[in-house]
Amino acid sequence: MAGNCFLSLFDYKTEKYIVAKNKRVGVLYRLIQLSIIGYIIGWVFLKKKGYQETDEAIQSSVITKLKGVSVTNTSESGLLVWGPEDYVIPPQGEAVLFVVTNFLETPNQKLGYCAESPKVLDGHCRHDEDCEKGKIVVAGNGVMSGRCLRKNQSSSGTCEIYAWCPVERKFKPQRPLLANAENFTIYIKNFILFPKFEFTKSNVLETTDESYLKKCRYDEVLHPYCPIFRLGDITRRSGYSFQDMATFGGSIGIMIEWNCDLDKGYSNCNPVYHFTRLDISASNTTVAVGFNFRHTRYFKNDAGESYRSLFKVYGVRFNIMVHGQAGRFSIVPTAINVAAGLALMGAGAFFCDMVLLYLMKKGDSYRERKFEGFRDKKSSSEESNTDRKDELEQENLKLPS
Repeated sequence: MAGNCFLSLFDYKTEKYIVAKNKRVGVLYRLIQLSIIGYIIGWVFLKKKGYQETDEAIQSSVITKLKGVSVTNTSESGLLVWGPEDYVIPPQGEAVLFVVTNFLETPNQKLGYCAESPKVLDGHCRHDEDCEKGKIVVAGNGVMSGRCLRKNQSSSGTCEIYAWCPVERKFKPQRPLLANAENFTIYIKNFILFPKFEFTKSNVLETTDESYLKKCRYDEVLHPYCPIFRLGDITRRSGYSFQDMATFGGSIGIMIEWNCDLDKGYSNCNPVYHFTRLDISASNTTVAVGFNFRHTRYFKNDAGESYRSLFKVYGVRFNIMVHGQAGRFSIVPTAINVAAGLALMGAGAFFCDMVLLYLMKKGDSYRERKFEGFRDKKSSSEESNTDRKDELEQENLKLPS
């Protein structure tokens, strides 16, 4: 007995197939097979490149530099010449930078006592008791002195504060002062590394022509490896006009996408640029459109007194983002996807079996042939002996006494 069990380990077992002469189920089975084959070949292997091992852990470095000059002439500042060191913040060149296109200046501020701005709601008062001494004005410019400054007894006024005086003027700009900023150029140098494949590349054309970067401008077709962009072209590609953004500012996202098929070679790994405005919603109804912030410049006069000029600057903030993935042929994902396809083929056969067994009119006949009962010889002989014994007992009961 034990020897038979051991020898049975070397037996080869195969499945028994039943051919169902049913054209409708046969057509359904072939359609399922064709659909699965089309999915595996078309979607998994051709579209998603399921035969490749991928690396999405892209490592990137971005260096930026702006060029351009603008001139402004205002009553507060006079005639000023703006270079990159003046209108680029931060000036050293990073993946996030701000370009000034407009500004409001409050010059020659000095620490002292003056009236709070009427635009600050928490600074309004009618009596001195409304201006608690030493209290900081909420969303204001300084600390209350305890006095309420009014033009006359019947009107309300504003609290006197200790601050940098005079306080900032509150009004909206009407036009951009650095109107020609759309002609400024930004140089975006990007290095990428896919560590799994030790693959590196840059978005700058590999050439020995030193004058190339001085005369080229980015173009998707003619100069895809020129990293110099005109600011007006960037906003235009995002779907907006630079002049419309220059008055109150805005935010532009520059996406550099690297999707590299390394099976096709080094030259087929190319950067693709996408430009999107980030500070505005699809409905365009928000009151927070634009981008601005304040900064100061401090100085002292001949007497040693400290002064400052307060600038509220508007401009375009550029956010440079890099993402991508690289792929290369590998036997492991190929084998996994082929095995998944074969498993789906088996699922198609299972589905057709369910149709034949439970949805067709002759399902009972198909079940009789698909599922066969089996009894071993010993059980069959015991059962026949039992039946024979019962027959003899019945015959004995029929005999006369």
